[in-house]
Amino acid sequence: MGELTHLGDDGRARMVDVGGKATSERRAVARARLRMAPDTARAVVRGDGPKGEVLGVARIAGVQAAKQTSTLIPLCHPLPLSFVDVVATVDVEAGLVELSAEARTVGQTGVEMEAMTAASVAALTVYDMVKGLERGVAIESVVLVSKSGGRSGEWRLEDAKPDFPAD
Repeated sequence: MGELTHLGDDGRARMVDVGGKATSERRAVARARLRMAPDTARAVVRGDGPKGEVLGVARIAGVQAAKQTSTLIPLCHPLPLSFVDVVATVDVEAGLVELSAEARTVGQTGVEMEAMTAASVAALTVYDMVKGLERGVAIESVVLVSKSGGRSGEWRLEDAKPDFPAD
């Protein structure tokens, strides 16, 4: 753990000045997991939730959310994102929906928060789209899976937490 970069000399939270940092390609992948009944997962796969096609709406919500990250998270820099996508996989029998969000930019700061925001909002959207079928759907985790670029280089969840499944 290094110094607290978002605290000023007076101890108050502040946005970090990244103006002197080198520009580099940045990429981050985050994942959200939801647990639900197999019948609910089956409706997700069929695309016939109470509010319509679940995964397509969740994907668009995730992309839209990534673009709004600096509006939602106070100390995040607004970034010109070059790519954002959300991909879903469903294990019907296990009642498991996984949403993998990827964000990319060329800039002076990373896109971890954009990827995590995309995964989070996509998961919340899945919940919203199926709550008419099942209120007990659980968002079990939102986690950074990997990041690359910048001074700190590559980072992968499987290296940091070998017991935590990265995908």
